[in-house]
Amino acid sequence: MEVFIDADACPVRTEAFKVAERHRLIVHVVGNAPVPVPHNDPRVRRVIVPTTPDAADDWIAEHIGEGDICITADIPLAARCLKKGAKAIGTTGKAFTEDSIGMALSMRDLMRDLREAGAVSGGPASFAPKDRSRFLQALEEAIQAVKRGR
Repeated sequence: MEVFIDADACPVRTEAFKVAERHRLIVHVVGNAPVPVPHNDPRVRRVIVPTTPDAADDWIAEHIGEGDICITADIPLAARCLKKGAKAIGTTGKAFTEDSIGMALSMRDLMRDLREAGAVSGGPASFAPKDRSRFLQALEEAIQAVKRGR
């Protein structure tokens, strides 16, 4: 089991590092620019990808496997990871599942269309302290589920 972080604009990297360290998991921090990572931790691997669209998503989707965990706010990336047998958790602690990913993709597309039509302005709600707590719980639950073989 390894953890893959879609690192660009990820507000829970530090929390993910702490949980992964406790479980002695390898963490791949993937982005198109360097982000802070723990120094001297051989289990944390920074991956810098080109600045082309979806380069980080493509790298994660190519390298993630069954039993791994992806941390991302990108719903299409979460869907790609689920197809490979991995778990996917949003940065707000929402676990994406085979049962929920279709609706999440549909809502994403609907909201994009409504924004483009001017019917809705703004994006998702701001990251809140409760999101951090929910994320920590979801990550721990995902790790335990993988350990139990679910």
